[in-house]
Amino acid sequence: MPVEFQLRELALGQGKRTVEIAMKLDAIQSAAAEQFDRQSQHYGKGHVLENTRDVEDALRFIPLQPGWRALDVATGGGHTGLLLAARGCAVTLGDVSANMLERAARLASERGLGVATRQFPAEEIPFGAGEFDLVSCRVAPHHFSGPEKFVREAARVLRPGGYFLLIDGTIEDHHPEAEAWLHDVEKWRDPSHNRLRTPNTWRDWCLAAGLEIVHREVQVFQQPDLEWYFNAAATPEENRAKVREAIRSATPTVRQFMRLEETDGKISWWWQRLVLAARKAI
Repeated sequence: MPVEFQLRELALGQGKRTVEIAMKLDAIQSAAAEQFDRQSQHYGKGHVLENTRDVEDALRFIPLQPGWRALDVATGGGHTGLLLAARGCAVTLGDVSANMLERAARLASERGLGVATRQFPAEEIPFGAGEFDLVSCRVAPHHFSGPEKFVREAARVLRPGGYFLLIDGTIEDHHPEAEAWLHDVEKWRDPSHNRLRTPNTWRDWCLAAGLEIVHREVQVFQQPDLEWYFNAAATPEENRAKVREAIRSATPTVRQFMRLEETDGKISWWWQRLVLAARKAI
């Protein structure tokens, strides 16, 4: 059942104001809000996403201009949005978690950056049509209850000719065994996880929303180690045991695809990450 929620809007750098609006979240959105409210302290300084090299590389395909209006959806620790603000964009950080927004706003203030924050689920972007030049979303859509609706909403709030930047975990198309294994592992580690989507799925959603793909690639990178992976989500011990068993019993196909390995007593594997840039039709 949907649950009552409060949206809060804060503007930093030009005074601070708060607006509370009653909203309803579905079960998946509520679980994500609760999880990231609890774990928000892990997503700021020192988190793996603080390294924004992937965003910087992706921006080579977007003609970013100072003064652009940018919306960073599911901003988390705020790292992508703050990079955009540092490049002269007028940035709004959006997230379903109030605690995430407060910490991201604090980090912006520490860096002398003026940003606005707005709390909302990604599937219900509370802005009018054509209000933004760029909508970004990084390593978050696997938590969304309606990622296809999110793409439609992102396209709606973009001006004609505006850009959409998506970075998220993925599994290459046509690898169902590895996809099923990783889905189980992610769900045990963090029950607020919904599902990773394949590159072709994201492509089809963008095209259906009127977004032309200008760049798409799948990158691979190694997770730090299994214990870091658990600690970032405060995984319960019984679920950690399930993940360890899934690793122990993984088939040769999964082991090869995920590059499961143990080095100096640390278990890790290689994630796939989709980087996609698209442009709204003029």
